[in-house]
Amino acid sequence: MRCFSYRVAHLISLCFVCVYLFINYGSAGKMKIVEEPNTFGLNNPFVAQGSRLQPKVTPAPVSGPVHLHQLAGKCFSLTESTYKYEFCPFHNVTQHEQTFRWNAYSGILGIWQEWEMANNTFTGMWMRDGDTCGNRNRETKVILVCSTRSKLAQVSEPSTCVYSLTFETPLVCHPHSLLVYPTLKEELQKEWDEAEQARYEGLITEQGYNNLLKGIFEDAGLLKSRKVKVKVQEAAADSESQNSLEKCKADYQKLREETERLRALLTQHNIPFTSETNDAKGTVSVTVKDQHLRGDNGLIDVQ
Repeated sequence: MRCFSYRVAHLISLCFVCVYLFINYGSAGKMKIVEEPNTFGLNNPFVAQGSRLQPKVTPAPVSGPVHLHQLAGKCFSLTESTYKYEFCPFHNVTQHEQTFRWNAYSGILGIWQEWEMANNTFTGMWMRDGDTCGNRNRETKVILVCSTRSKLAQVSEPSTCVYSLTFETPLVCHPHSLLVYPTLKEELQKEWDEAEQARYEGLITEQGYNNLLKGIFEDAGLLKSRKVKVKVQEAAADSESQNSLEKCKADYQKLREETERLRALLTQHNIPFTSETNDAKGTVSVTVKDQHLRGDNGLIDVQ
């Protein structure tokens, strides 16, 4: 009787376990539905701050074609194999491993930084400064492709720690939807026109033209500005120059002290000398009149 009761209790326990597994994990597809809300931390405001993924930098301001600005604040996800990718335009790209491993990977593939442009056309969005990957940070290029609806269509890793995302959207279907020139302010358009004219007349080289364009794009907020870095380098150069000046002053002071020591030594041994000051250079020259120095027991060689 006791054995029968034990078996009944064991069967009831197994039933409860089966029901629990069916409710939570009965359909593998439910775990990979791309429309499910993000629960991994970086883009979910309901997750505690301490539990969120920690980005290294803040996203750059929204820029580029105005009609694409409506994508800001939205996120699009795609699951491939055991990984779920989430793209939030003008914000970030994240990757989450969809396994039951205790240390399943969940990380940042890039933070919105700047546009890639060529031939007056926006060719991609760069998400940089993601999680550390070896001796570099992960980064992602997002390519915009025309489609009937907005969705994250494809993810690949063409090189180690550098990812490529294909984002489809009807917002880029118009032939002029990704032109750079119309997005610029009037004064920046004028600068571009002047640069084009200077290149046409041969007043600047191709490299000079490209540098002018780069400056225009940085002023427009389309490229991450490197001017801060240049200022830092200039400050470092000024600091190095200051250090060199201080070293020069210190060396000069040492020379003066050494000159005074030698003068005192000559005076101590009654060796005549004359001091001449070079006003231009501020130096002192000492000429010894008697070549027969004290302590020299030999004769002066007059041959």
